[in-house]
Amino acid sequence: MEKVELNLTDIEAVLGKPRTTFTKADIRRFVKSQRIRHVNFMYAGGDGRLKSLNFVVHSEQYLDEILSCGERVDGSSLFSYIEASSSDLYVMPRYSSAFVDPFAELPTLCLLCSFFDKDGKPLASSPEYTLKKACDAFKKDTGLDFEAMGELEYYVIAPDPKSFPAKDQRGYHESAPFAKFGEFRQKCMLAIAQAGGLIKYGHSEVGNFTEDGLVYEQNEIEFLPCAATDAANQLVVAKWMIRNMGAKYGYDVTFAPKITVGKAGSGLHIHMRLMKNGVNQMLKNGVVSDVAKRAIAGMMELAPSITAFGNSNPTSYLRLVPHQEAPTNVCWGDRNRSVLVRVPLGWSAKSDMCRQANPNERSAAYDTRQKQTVEMRSPDASANVYLLMAALAVACRHGFSLKNGVKAAEAAYVNVNIHRKENAKLLASLATLPDSCWASAETLLKQRAVYEEKGVFSKATIDGIVASLKAFDDRDLRAKVMKSPRAMKALVDEHFHCG
Repeated sequence: MEKVELNLTDIEAVLGKPRTTFTKADIRRFVKSQRIRHVNFMYAGGDGRLKSLNFVVHSEQYLDEILSCGERVDGSSLFSYIEASSSDLYVMPRYSSAFVDPFAELPTLCLLCSFFDKDGKPLASSPEYTLKKACDAFKKDTGLDFEAMGELEYYVIAPDPKSFPAKDQRGYHESAPFAKFGEFRQKCMLAIAQAGGLIKYGHSEVGNFTEDGLVYEQNEIEFLPCAATDAANQLVVAKWMIRNMGAKYGYDVTFAPKITVGKAGSGLHIHMRLMKNGVNQMLKNGVVSDVAKRAIAGMMELAPSITAFGNSNPTSYLRLVPHQEAPTNVCWGDRNRSVLVRVPLGWSAKSDMCRQANPNERSAAYDTRQKQTVEMRSPDASANVYLLMAALAVACRHGFSLKNGVKAAEAAYVNVNIHRKENAKLLASLATLPDSCWASAETLLKQRAVYEEKGVFSKATIDGIVASLKAFDDRDLRAKVMKSPRAMKALVDEHFHCG
């Protein structure tokens, strides 16, 4: 039986130290002791997907060279807004990101990289650096640390075994044998954890159906809150791991926002919490704090343009329709899944549930305040997660600059299911999210100044996002494809492996 170590990160176990303290000497020692044959530099391009540059370790001198100097790449092939006439960029590995490739036949070490320009300065338009700037600006203006984590939803697709069929759209937390891909999900989770991912849990999700002899089963892996830069790194690595695991087992995997009408779409909900000296500031006296309300107010005001970062292709807007567990209106509420920003149940009850469930246990003293987050529910995995989290950090910071931020948040609060018939008047009073890439681009143009404040988003980045969204020319596409199964299938197929 395979031995499982409590320390799931292979490199930390070998080096005997946390990854945050890794040095070049540590990486060299690991490569030598583990007989690593190849090193991969990995970095997210403009589409948010990890790219790879492969090296063979033919000498200690060459290993030291690539770890010290990085390498040169063609930025115009990675980012649409970089001109070919001045496209050379440097990629420099970040030692703390190192992980062993679990799919490589020959021992291979992977390192995430940062981009630098010709002057050796961080590339202003780089997604990863944009997120760092957003977090730094948030800290400077508020004195708080911006933390985040994602809920990564995806479908696994394989031949229908025709045994123990799950009920259509009733897959939430289903167990085997009705859920077919629990073991696959666990293997993905272990691989992600060994690469440094801080996983909270995994489970089957609502969506499941059969079509043309194939079973489509929706799953989710949720992470733990951490610094937003780390949270983004973990999500891009997780998507890479899940896709590669799918290829290994002969399954198809998609993070596409929507597959077909009437079936649950896949989102990338982002949870956030604001920290000060390691203490969560989202609650005060057991209720949502004014700090949290200010952040929510910013997200309410910038919600339309946040879709430009979080919903980046036409299928995103097939998901953002009523009655499909996806938001359509700008509002927030407690424990309410019909709203845009949800305040999840947060262990604020003054009851020792642990002792009630376990009479032999002494009273627990766990500080459950740390668990409270707020959740943005509109994004999906078509997003470049670095730019999405940067946009959310900007929005939350913007809320602190509003003169009446707390009152603005309270005015957007709802405590009912806005899609029920009796709440039609309330629903009609709420602002709606954009219905297309084109509409999202238009709202971003109107609100771009907020994102460009303090140099967080570069002009080139915003221009590039707007151009990419408008290129779809999808102003009335949603209405057309929702009426035509053939047109919808063609659109879904085109964006099946987005993000």
